[in-house]
Parts: sequence; C-alpha cells; structure tokens
Amino acid sequence: MSNLFQNQLKNLSTKPGVYLFYGVNKTTNKEDLLYIGKATALKSRVSSYFRKKINYERPIEFVISQIKRIEVREAESVLEAYFLEQEMIGALQPKYNVMGKDDKSFVYVAVTKEDFPRFEIYRKTDLEQGLVKDNSRIFGPFTAKHLIERALKILRKIFPYHDRKEKTEKGCLDFQLGLCPGPYDGQISKRDYAKNIKAIELMFLGKKKVLIRKIQREMDNFAKKNEFEKAAKLRNQLFALRHIQDMAMISDRNKQKLHSSKRLRIEGYDISNTGKNQIVGSMVVFDNQFGTIEANKKEYRKFKIRGETEQNDLAAMKELLVRRFSNDWAMPDLLVIDGGSVHLRLVRDLLVDLELSVPILAVAKGPTRKKLDIFSYGDIPKITKKTIAEVRDEAHRFAISYHRALRGKAMLQVNKK
Repeated sequence: MSNLFQNQLKNLSTKPGVYLFYGVNKTTNKEDLLYIGKATALKSRVSSYFRKKINYERPIEFVISQIKRIEVREAESVLEAYFLEQEMIGALQPKYNVMGKDDKSFVYVAVTKEDFPRFEIYRKTDLEQGLVKDNSRIFGPFTAKHLIERALKILRKIFPYHDRKEKTEKGCLDFQLGLCPGPYDGQISKRDYAKNIKAIELMFLGKKKVLIRKIQREMDNFAKKNEFEKAAKLRNQLFALRHIQDMAMISDRNKQKLHSSKRLRIEGYDISNTGKNQIVGSMVVFDNQFGTIEANKKEYRKFKIRGETEQNDLAAMKELLVRRFSNDWAMPDLLVIDGGSVHLRLVRDLLVDLELSVPILAVAKGPTRKKLDIFSYGDIPKITKKTIAEVRDEAHRFAISYHRALRGKAMLQVNKK
C-alpha cells in the first residue's frame, strides 16, 4: 500500500459514499480529476485499489500510479451514493470515467406527462431528436442504463407506480405483485399517486432527508386523526427508506458463488428484549477455517435495534438482517435463525427482495422442548443437528449477554440520578 495515503486510508469511513481520485496535469501542472467511484464501504473499496496487482486491463487501473490526492463524500446509503456519483460524473467529466465514451452514450430518466406519470429511460440522441417532447421533468445524465434500471426497481418497491404504456391494469403482473398501485383500476387517487412519483424524484435529486421529514409529518397527522391504517402504510415506507436495499447497486456479490466446497460460513441470529427501548440482536459466525466447524468470535456482531418494533421480534429480525447485508462482510453459506416457520418466511421473502440466494434454517424448541423443530429453505449444506443446535444456542447466548450489558448500564445511569 502506498505510504502517501496510508494514514488517510486507515482513517476512512466504513459508510457508503463517493470517492474522487486527483492527479496532476503534466501540461498545465494543475490538479486534474482522474476518476469518481461509488462504494458500499469507503474504507474497504478505496483501500482495495492499493492492494491489488495492477494488470492495466481497465481504465481505472491506469489511475493508481497517477493519484496524488483522494477525496471522499459520505452518503447514507449506496443508492444515494450512486445518484451522487452519477451527478458528479456528469458535471465534472473525470478523465477515466468518460474514457471510451461520448456524450451520446449517457442515459437520462424522463417523467411522462400523463394523469399517472411513468419513468422512461432515454439516450442523449433521443433527446436531440425530440423523442421525449411529451415528457416534462428529465434527470441525468447517468453512465449505465442497467444501474439506473436497478435503482428504479429498488425505489418502485417503496413507491409503486404504473410502468406500462397501456392505461389499464388488466393482465398486469406488476399490479398483482404490488409494484403497480392500480391507478386505472381506481385503487389509488391521482393525488396519492403523484406523491409516489414526487418521492422518487426527490431521491433522484439527493433529497432523501427532505422526503423522510415530509413522510414523517404526514404520518403524524394521520395518527392524530386516528387514521391508523394510512399512518401504518407511511411508517412502512419510512422503514424501507431508512433501510434501503443497496446491495445490488455496487456489486453482484449475490450472483457470485458464495464459497468453495472447502469453505463453509454459517451465521446465526437471535433477538433479545424486555421492552421496545432495549431490543438487541446478535450475529454469530461458525466456520471451518481450521478444519472443523467451530465458532469464529472475531466475526461476531451485535446490533441495537433502532426501529419502533414494540417487542416485535419479526420486525427486529428484519431490521437486523437489512443492516447486516448492507455491510461489505463475507457472504454466508447458511443462515440459522431462532424461530419457526413464520420467521423462515420472513427471512426468505427479505432475501428475495435483496436479490440474495442463501439457504436458511429456522430453529425453534419443539412442543416438549426436548428436541428442536427445524424448518428449512434452499440447498442446506451438510452439517449435523448438533452443529445447528450449537449455532442457535450461541446466537441466543450472545444476544442475552449483550442485552444484560445494556440493561446493567441503564440501571447504573438510573442509580446515579
């Protein structure tokens, strides 16, 4: 690793964000912006450039030896880092981001002028030829069509919209899946539909905080009017916004093979609570790095649940897993969850949303509490019931120990008063 950046790299944030590599223009002797990139975890991603063997197969690899200064900008999620990266590339035109590209290869997102608007993706040539004259608001440029398609896919799960030119929901699979709110079937008002479109536009503009405040105020107003069903819908949107699924925006780790057959990583999870203010979660890791499957305590993680789960273990487990998979940690070969079939379905559906393929075991004490009831999903690795029980029990122990530590700390603070 280069001594020039060793201290800076050591102190970089582990949050998502955008990084900028600067060099010096040999002709003008002035600072020159070489490259802009996005990261799930800034420290891990930026440091990786200085650990790799350089083969000069991609434009970015020509940059490494030229870098004189590194700048980073944090983001709350990788989705927001993606929008920030695209905005900065379009505005600043870094040398190695645009190498091999011309302006016409960039894409734009347009919002159609209809009673129930849609989002459409265009090339710059389409704009020049007047093919988007029926559209009003335009966002971009963006450097990769497949990434902006993925971003819209993520946002549409939170803020559904009609995506077909046909003004009907007849035969529409998206309507059945909840991705389309059914405006032409009378399932949503024009006003509420417009709110969904506006929410996505605010995300494109990098105004997530403004959007959250707006939804929070509306949710509080519904709650004051005792319109709890409407308030609950907005609460779910807030949860989704605060735990946006970012995994697919940076890499296709979920499409890669998890580990070879010689390596096995098992992650166990449990929730412990005595009230909504003291809910915690645990993640323990068992692997076979030394030949036999045993606990790897260096990989353990603990979570203080932030959401308003009100002793709801399912909601707490969902938050824990969303946060776990938002980190750039090694991927598991198996998840072991404390719970029954309901927990299994929750985790399975969440992994589908995250576009991840990981086998799951949900493990609960049977009716006699003398044996375990085990519910499974996916291609489970060959492990013994004894190992399954050890993982579950260790996750339980680790969650309880963390909960007791927090409870003890809280009691000390009360006694000091």
